[in-house]
Amino acid sequence: MIVSCPDRVGIVARVSSFIASQQGSIVEANQHSDLEAGRFFMRYDIQSGAMSAAAFSAAFGPIAEEFSMTWRLSDASRRQRVAIMVSRDSHCLVDLLYRWSAGELDCDIPCVISNHEDLREIVGWYGIPFHHVPVDAQDKLAAFAEVERLIDTAEAHCVVLARYMQILPPALCQRYAGRVINIHHSFLPSFAGAKPYHQAFERGVKLIGATCHYVTEELDAGPIIEQDIQRVSHCHGTQDLVRLGRDVEKAVLARGLRWHLQDRVLIHGNKTVVFS
Repeated sequence: MIVSCPDRVGIVARVSSFIASQQGSIVEANQHSDLEAGRFFMRYDIQSGAMSAAAFSAAFGPIAEEFSMTWRLSDASRRQRVAIMVSRDSHCLVDLLYRWSAGELDCDIPCVISNHEDLREIVGWYGIPFHHVPVDAQDKLAAFAEVERLIDTAEAHCVVLARYMQILPPALCQRYAGRVINIHHSFLPSFAGAKPYHQAFERGVKLIGATCHYVTEELDAGPIIEQDIQRVSHCHGTQDLVRLGRDVEKAVLARGLRWHLQDRVLIHGNKTVVFS
């Protein structure tokens, strides 16, 4: 269960008492108070008692109303369905597929969608349907209408852009708000947009990074889930930065996706609270 509400005294006590009254057990508890915003965030991992999820939600309703809570209860036994979108770079896709096949990512992957054919064989090796949807620069809306259809057909709860090198149209960003995760190959907000490693090299940075974030209508500016860095020096050329960055990108994306699947990420405006 995750909760966001105005901060006030008694929230934890009230919620905990309610869970106990339903013969529930709190396996993991996380709380955070944003003192500047006056907002309280909570994530409880609950081992249910005799009450079903639907009955629990109905009974909790009056408490949620009393505290003006935005909240949801997720069934941890229900595997989420993750559609992956990719272009030609394979490192993030291959890493996610390996982690999924090894049981590190508790989800189903109903399909991979790409604007190129290059990675069809890799995806096929894992027995996952591969959909090639080329994007015509003169008619991108038609391509994204097909992408939207495929996502809906796959009944995807979440979409991961694993180095998908196309900008999603605003309508798609709005429809799947908080459900599309992107990996950007720079430490945002530095070097947004195209060729960030080239930008970093020209700037002579000593640290490069990668950012896992939710996609919004504003390019590379959505709520950040996870980031990491790699130290570089004057000895490294552009291709060195690309090579070193790949390891950071795939690790950051995997962590961000795992936390999203575990309901550890709470969005507040253009920020996140991550109970990692």
